[in-house]
Formats: sequence, structure tokens, C-alpha cells
Amino acid sequence: MKQLITHLLLFILIQGTSMSDAAFAQAPPGSGGTLGKLEQFDPELSKLIAPDAKMEILSNGFTWTEGPVWRSDSDGGHLLFSDIPRNSIFKWHPKQGITLFMSPSGYTGVTYYGLEPGANGLLLDANGNLVMCEHGDRRLSVLTPGGGKRTLVDSYQGKRLNSPNDGVLKSNGDIYFTDPPYGLPNREKDTMKELDHYGVYRYSRDGKLTLLTTELQRPNGIGFSPDEKILYVAQSDPAKAIWMAYPVKADGTLGDGKVFYDATETVGKMPGLPDGLSVDQSGNVWASGPGGIWIFSAAGKLLGRLNTGERTSNCGFGEDGSTLFITADTYLVKVKTKVKGIDFKSK
Repeated sequence: MKQLITHLLLFILIQGTSMSDAAFAQAPPGSGGTLGKLEQFDPELSKLIAPDAKMEILSNGFTWTEGPVWRSDSDGGHLLFSDIPRNSIFKWHPKQGITLFMSPSGYTGVTYYGLEPGANGLLLDANGNLVMCEHGDRRLSVLTPGGGKRTLVDSYQGKRLNSPNDGVLKSNGDIYFTDPPYGLPNREKDTMKELDHYGVYRYSRDGKLTLLTTELQRPNGIGFSPDEKILYVAQSDPAKAIWMAYPVKADGTLGDGKVFYDATETVGKMPGLPDGLSVDQSGNVWASGPGGIWIFSAAGKLLGRLNTGERTSNCGFGEDGSTLFITADTYLVKVKTKVKGIDFKSK
């Protein structure tokens, strides 16, 4: 009975779109100030970010933030990011602050659907439309110019996907994405799970879905090197907390991957696991992991860490390209860098 009551309370909190949600969106508590600190492990880090760089808190008081993506527009642009438990996407504008952008974002059912029903990773397709990795509806969807959603893909060989987690656009318009069990109400033990693997996929511009690898038990964050010859995939498995680097073949499939970096020994010593990531124009990898954002050279050397002190889910470049937005537990923060993120354009 206690568990049922807890689930009902969570359902009311997470699934609904109430006036309290709107009030939260307009004036979230805890904005202002800074979070954490920058840790430098190699002198090369100073070429990427100033030693005195601060992580500015843009907002606080969310449930679990994820998926930051910058959208340029005639008004200077804005950031969109997910609050997965709240089943919502929020918008941050430099002048307007935080507003609610979309709710529901990833689950449109009418019953309780676990603790993480909403959209997770967000990205832009070749036409600049918002693409969402939806947990609850177990699909990759796109927000059309008219304001309606369209399903891109929700199954593989007739079986429903688990819960698309994060994705990245290739310059030819293909979308690569990960599909772990995190969005299922009971995760890997959920009776609704139809696939016997957790895959990394390519959804090509012609509508074909290709399974690229099943070797990772918890595939999560994903990103390309600047020349698109390497695909980085994070694994959020406490027993094997790693980032993989896969060579991308000419036909878009993957070759044999190798471990880019292994952070397993840090699990439990700092909060969090390998999760979302971004790559800058020089090929450095900015990846969420235990303790914050880990900063690697293209060769896999750990240069430093933006230590948030929180479970840190993801990061993405925005504004003029040299601002790194970070989603860390209940926080949204940003920090200035000396490098710019990759801005892929469709061919």
C-alpha cells in the first residue's frame, strides 16, 4: 500500500501539467551564483578554458535536467533542455529566463509510467527541427514546423525500442542514437521490454534503421569527432564506466571500437556516471562523468574536469558556440570556454 501511495503521488507530480508547473517554469528557485570548480590536470587545458572560469547557475529546482541543445533564431537564440521526471522540456532565453516549452515531452499515456517518462536527449535535424529521444513513448520523434510531433522510428525488426536516450546528427542528415533501458518503468527487468539487447542505432535520412552495435550494456551519450571518422559513445554502467571510440566506415556503419577512457575506478567516489557528451571544433571531448564534465584531448588524455559536485547528465555548446551549457541534477549552468562546439550542417 505504501508503494502504491508513493506511485500515485509521483504520478500527480510528474504526469500532470498544473498551474504549479507553470509557476515553476516562470520563476524557478535558486538562480544566480556559481556551482563547483574547475580542476586542471594538464597545462593544455588553459588553451580550452580560462583557469578562473566559473559555472554560472542559470536556474535550479528542477527534478533531473538533461539534453541541452541550442537553437539559433532571429531573437538571438535560446536553449532547450529536458526535465525527464517532470515529462517536460524547458526553454532558457538570455533575456526572458526560464519558461515551459513543452509538456508532455516524452510520454503521452494516461497511466503511471515510472520515474523517467519524459524526453531525454534533444538534437536538431538537418532542417533545424527539434528531435526528441522519448522515454515513455519509446521513440525518436520530431517537432514539425507546424507544431505537431511526428514519429521517426519506434521499433526495430517489429519490436519496440527500449527508451531512446541520446542522439547526434551526422552531416549527411543521419541520426545516430542510443537505446538503453533507463526509461522503462522497471528498466532491464521490465515486462514491456521487447528487445534482447541495448543498441546503438543509425536512423538514416531515407527512413532506414540500422543496428550498429550491441556490445554496450548501458549505451548513453553519443557524439562525433569533427571529421566524423570517430563516434564516441558513453557507457553508464557502474561496473564498466567507460567512453568508447568507434571508427565510422564509409557506409556509415561502425568498425571495432576501443576504450577511449575508463573511469570505473572513480565510480562511487564522486557522484554520477558517464552520460551525455559534446565535442569541440578541435576534437576535444567534453563528457559528463563522475563529479562533473570531464575534458579530454582528441587522443583521450584527461586534461581537466568541471567539478559540479553533482550528478551531471549532459552538456552542449551554444550562444556564439563558446558557451558550454551543463545539466547537473537539479541545475542548469553555463561556463565560457576558449573553443567552440561542432556545428554540423547537412550536406
